[in-house]
Amino acid sequence: MSQTGRDYSEKRDFIRMRVDADVVLIHEGDEVSGVCIDLSSSGMQVEAPRQFAVGDRLSVRIDSEHAALSGLEAETEVVWVKAQDNESQKLGLTILKMK
Repeated sequence: MSQTGRDYSEKRDFIRMRVDADVVLIHEGDEVSGVCIDLSSSGMQVEAPRQFAVGDRLSVRIDSEHAALSGLEAETEVVWVKAQDNESQKLGLTILKMK
């Protein structure tokens, strides 16, 4: 199917992969557990139980469940925030640097 035949939400520069993986967000030395909802080569969507702001820099760690595979560690920046009903937030993070 051509890109013109797809919904706007699917028109991205990078393919997103649904992950639903546990993630650790580190902000100013504080570690917060969250869930990585989806991941692409340039960013990720994360649900976090506390408030962050656009522009916050977060270190992100997703540990691998497989001993033979290393996890993901990246420096990111919050580019969008969407409040959830349960006082958590969904965050759009752009990847600045992979570790």
